[in-house]
Amino acid sequence: MDNSRSVDAESSFDLLQRAREGDASALDALLRRHMPRLQRWARGRLPQALRDGADTDDLVQDTVLRTLKQIEGFEPRREGALQAYLRTGVMNAIRDACRVAARRPARQPLPEDVRALGPSPLDEVVGREAVERYELALSELVASDREAIIARIELGCSYEEIAEALDKPSPEAARVAVARALVRLAKGMGRAV
Repeated sequence: MDNSRSVDAESSFDLLQRAREGDASALDALLRRHMPRLQRWARGRLPQALRDGADTDDLVQDTVLRTLKQIEGFEPRREGALQAYLRTGVMNAIRDACRVAARRPARQPLPEDVRALGPSPLDEVVGREAVERYELALSELVASDREAIIARIELGCSYEEIAEALDKPSPEAARVAVARALVRLAKGMGRAV
């Protein structure tokens, strides 16, 4: 005998009892039996602003699954009682969705000329990658080049201060040392790509 036919022929009473005992095939049969009708019913009840085929189906499925998993206290007295019980649960979920939507502020379109205050996600990724290439190339430089670049670029030191820190004879010699170090850094960053 075909087991799927025997499941389909069972009453909702029997399937509900088996589902309560943990029978997954009985729970599936209940879902197959009740979901399509509840989904059709819910689509007509959900306000147009909240209506989306996938969202309605998700709302119904989530509600039915939650209800069936916590149905120990439900005692059906007639064959259509389970469908009515599930429909009440779906109606309550629709009301909850309406209340949540009513609390949300109304959407207002942004003017076309509005600019973001921070960097875009792309700028952040590109910036992060550039910093990683910079750090890698900087770490590969000799110590004197690394110190010259850090002093000038990261710390903002003057050439006079760099000349003193790196023991260069003049600010002009410090400027040349920084320029040469930056060229080597740029080459290193190009290799890091």
